[in-house]
Formats: sequence, structure tokens, C-alpha cells
Amino acid sequence: MASRPTMVALIPARAGSKRVPGKNVRSLAGHPLMAYAIASAIESGVFSAVIVSTDSESSAEIARHYGAEVPFLRPSDYAGDLSPDIEWVEYTLRLLKEQGRAYDAFSILRPTSPFRNAATVRRAWKQFSEHEVIDSLRAIERCGQHPGKMWVLRGTVMAPLLPNGPEDRPWHSMPYQALPPVYVQNASLEMAWSRVVFEGRTISGKIIAPFMTEGVEGFDINDPWDWWIAEEMIRRGEAKLPAVSKPPFKIH
Repeated sequence: MASRPTMVALIPARAGSKRVPGKNVRSLAGHPLMAYAIASAIESGVFSAVIVSTDSESSAEIARHYGAEVPFLRPSDYAGDLSPDIEWVEYTLRLLKEQGRAYDAFSILRPTSPFRNAATVRRAWKQFSEHEVIDSLRAIERCGQHPGKMWVLRGTVMAPLLPNGPEDRPWHSMPYQALPPVYVQNASLEMAWSRVVFEGRTISGKIIAPFMTEGVEGFDINDPWDWWIAEEMIRRGEAKLPAVSKPPFKIH
């Protein structure tokens, strides 16, 4: 029997968020946002290690409090607003490998999706590990706004973003229900074989499987309005956060 592939959870928590300052360590229902990503990763039982990638020692202290590892800080060069994921993922996997900690696969669990839970992770892992030909798996959901009704501006006129469709009735003139299903990625999770990083310098490879999130699993906090919605859903009992076994972190 083949041994089970090893997978490491990578939780990005850089310090410099502008739209919601300090969002990764900001308190949501009593714990910093990153605590829920750590808790769901640990409870899932999927990972050989749960590692937070941050450029901040104070964030690292919080991550360790909740049970994650921070074996090294992320260089500031890989922690800017425009820094692509491949930079910090490659840096992290390479340093781990040099330390004798090579993993067959990795998963990115972003703190901004607080309603992703252990069951979500286990469901994704089952789909990922049983698929024989994929490079990676990525969370998606049905589009709320269909690209068939989107436009690009060209001077004083506009053109459809997606020009395809029946000539007699273009997509922008069709009811939403009649449009072909289209999906958008969300920030809930990604899983990929480590080879796609080392061989192709990408976090996804070329063959990507869809992981369909359910309910609020894919809800992503990107701005203050999203934060307010998250708090309201929790208050009304419309969304449930992963259980956190550690006491709330106390700021010194």
C-alpha cells in the first residue's frame, strides 16, 4: 500500500493590509482572524504541519499561541501589496526543504475566509488526493454577476467583455437564468503538488480541479463592508466560525 502523501498548510498573514489594516490579527468574535484558519487546519487532521507565513514578529507570536509554527519570517521583499503568491510559497517550501522538511503537497488557507472549517478542508483533501491527473485544486463558486453582462469601455462607446453567444440574442440581452454557468475562484483554499512550484514556478500548474464551496465557506473579507457582514452573519447565527480551543490571545 502506498503511503499517504504529506501535505503542509501554509497560512499567509503579512502585516501590511491597506483595505482593512491589520486584518489578519484583528479580532473577530474574540479571536484574531488568523486563529480560525489555524484551528480549521489543525482540526482537519490533513496536514503534517501548519505553518504561518508572516513578515511580522508580533503576528508570529499570535500564530504560535494558536498552535501554528512560524519557523522563519517572510522577507519584506515578498510581503508587499503586489507580491505574487509564488514568491512567498516558493521561499517557504524551499527553506523547509533545506531544513529536511520536504512535503509532497501544500495547501494555502487564507485567514480572510474565516468560515472555512475542518470539514471543508477534509472534503477538499479527499477530492485532491483521489484525483490522478491534476496539478492542483482551487475553491470556486457560482458567479453572482455574470461576465456575459460585463463591458469594457473603448473611448465613448463600450463592447461586451465576452463577445461570444448567439448572434440574434447576445449574452448581454439574455436573462441570467439562460446564461451558461460560470464560476469564480474564492479565497477559501488551494491545494497543489509541491512539484508545480519547483518544476514550473507556479502555485497551480496547468491541470486544475474545481472545488465547489458550500454556503459561506468561500466568504472572503476584503474590505470594511465585508467585515461588517461577517460580524452580522455571526450575530444572527447565519454563519458559524470554526471552534478555537486556545484562550484568546492577550496583547502585551
